[in-house]
Amino acid sequence: MKRFLQFLAYLSYLYGTKDEHSVHSPFIFDLYTNAIIDRKSYYVFSNIESVRARLKLNTSRIRVTDYGTGRSRKRRIASIAASALKKPKGAELLFRLVNHFQPKHVLELGTSLGITSSYLASVSSNINVWTLEGCPETAAIAQQTFDTLKLKNVRLTIGPFEDTLEKVLDEMPQLDFVFLDGNHRKAPTIQYFEACLEKTNDQSIIVVDDIHWSKEMEEAWLTIKSHSKVHVSIDLFEVGILILNPKLEKQEYILRF
Repeated sequence: MKRFLQFLAYLSYLYGTKDEHSVHSPFIFDLYTNAIIDRKSYYVFSNIESVRARLKLNTSRIRVTDYGTGRSRKRRIASIAASALKKPKGAELLFRLVNHFQPKHVLELGTSLGITSSYLASVSSNINVWTLEGCPETAAIAQQTFDTLKLKNVRLTIGPFEDTLEKVLDEMPQLDFVFLDGNHRKAPTIQYFEACLEKTNDQSIIVVDDIHWSKEMEEAWLTIKSHSKVHVSIDLFEVGILILNPKLEKQEYILRF
């Protein structure tokens, strides 16, 4: 049933999508053509993907604790790498967005095995990435990923977001870029978004993952993009991008990706 609903959501997305010829804002046109649909490859991509490939061959089991559901179970690292990590297309999009906006302080909720964190951090060593992971054993593999890639600009915090998010936000000077991928339920997603707003500025960008993953996530996306501080929302189906710049005209886009 869930896959069927996702299929219907994708059909609805396809029906409503536009391309660059329908974008009249110079700011959004530049973002769309030079970051979102650009397919330029960077050398760091192959380095990160080589780590992903090794993870997909790792048959070791770790205990995965999901604080959203309260469940804990043993899973093969290979299984997590194959099914739970963001695919290269989406991970490369995050890299291009960070490269485009050049934020100084980046926050990620949901480290998993560290692949998306690595894409975020590999843009520049001058970018500081704070990433939060609830599960200790998953976080340990993520740290191995960062060590393998020699990423010194990632700060990994372990524990339930309800315990760690506020502390990390207090540590951060400001929030320039946020990637929300930590809890695929409506209430927590909205809660984390609102908490992050306390440290954002007019130039901040917030990316919400899996906005059509479930009815709850679609409801969360509808609520978030309607917030008074959000001036532009971009629905790419896989992710939603929120732009807080008050100089931009209030606009909602559904763009092909």
